[in-house]
Amino acid sequence: MKLKLLRADLSSGSMRDEFVDEDEVKLFIGGRGLGVKIIIEELKPGTDPLGPENKLLFMTGPATGTAFPMSSMFHVITKSPQTGGIGETDCGGTFGPELRFAGYDGVIIEGKAAEPVYLWIREGEAEIRPAGRYWGKSTWDTEDCIRKELKDPNIKIASIGPAGENLASCAAIINDKHRAAGRTAAGAVMGSKRLKAIVVRGTKRPPVADEKKLKEAVQNALKMLKESRITGHDLPTYGTAIAVGSINEHGLFPTRNFQTGVFPTAEKISGETLAKTILIKSKGCWGCPIDCSRVIRVTQSPYQVEGEGPEYEEIWALGAQCYIDDLNAIAKANNLCDELGIDPLSYGNTVGCAMELSERGKISKEKLGGLELKFGNPQAIVELTWRTAY
Repeated sequence: MKLKLLRADLSSGSMRDEFVDEDEVKLFIGGRGLGVKIIIEELKPGTDPLGPENKLLFMTGPATGTAFPMSSMFHVITKSPQTGGIGETDCGGTFGPELRFAGYDGVIIEGKAAEPVYLWIREGEAEIRPAGRYWGKSTWDTEDCIRKELKDPNIKIASIGPAGENLASCAAIINDKHRAAGRTAAGAVMGSKRLKAIVVRGTKRPPVADEKKLKEAVQNALKMLKESRITGHDLPTYGTAIAVGSINEHGLFPTRNFQTGVFPTAEKISGETLAKTILIKSKGCWGCPIDCSRVIRVTQSPYQVEGEGPEYEEIWALGAQCYIDDLNAIAKANNLCDELGIDPLSYGNTVGCAMELSERGKISKEKLGGLELKFGNPQAIVELTWRTAY
């Protein structure tokens, strides 16, 4: 089966559909492989990652949006301003399946809009709309406002926040308010193109070559997931943070900017502690029976927040890496990252490094603007989200 891609040139405002032959699709299997191929073939050496010549690809895989469990993922591929090489980041949630329901297997973004815009894709049709009124808004407010504008609560949105608009080197692309395409600063590339969001809605279902074989594969996969202790019990009950204890015991838990792999108070930020203290309910990505995401509420001052997470990765990046065992502060910083469009892993690692540099006297107090940047200070990881985004 051929793939259908949308190519949108924001400089000219032109758009066209393109098709990829089945033989070529099979060579590269899924969205990541095909996306990397396109970047290699179409970008010239020396392309500025934040220039209009760079391209930003949103690609799905052959299973995305089908009945196969855990098939929510999509890929974002670009030339990374963070590394200077090909950048690829993955994301779950609902955006990937909805893109396929809307009639496209991928989107190629080119050029740079003269003013902020968003791309609206619906039932195989696409248009570029003005987004000046949303520029400067958080990802959360952007989702709410666009849904209100289009009068459809079921649309799915991938957007950037102030971090992406300001070209922060840890800017992420956020969908469903809490699912992040985080690594490689793809959000900064999106911001450089003045593309505030991609909005999708559709009712088509992806074609399947053999429905009978797919049904058998789905049944086998569901059986394995249910019978596994990890996917059948641990992840649904405690989320990905169930890994904190065992990884810490093996000396592999990133701590104090990788100075050690053991965090003495890891139990304070474990999945078990999260479940006992701030968890409201579990939640899953599209088509996933595991429900490993956490819906949480922190009521204690000064870190009150209602949102999602943190996952295992955010717990070590915002927690142990910065030598912080305050779960409330970690949850607050994590949700601020989602709201402002920041990748919490890149951000947490950067803060941990800055804490070590500060303690070694490599960062002057004048540059810190009164902030006490030292290991173990929970206020630092919250305050610096704002400074990073703006």
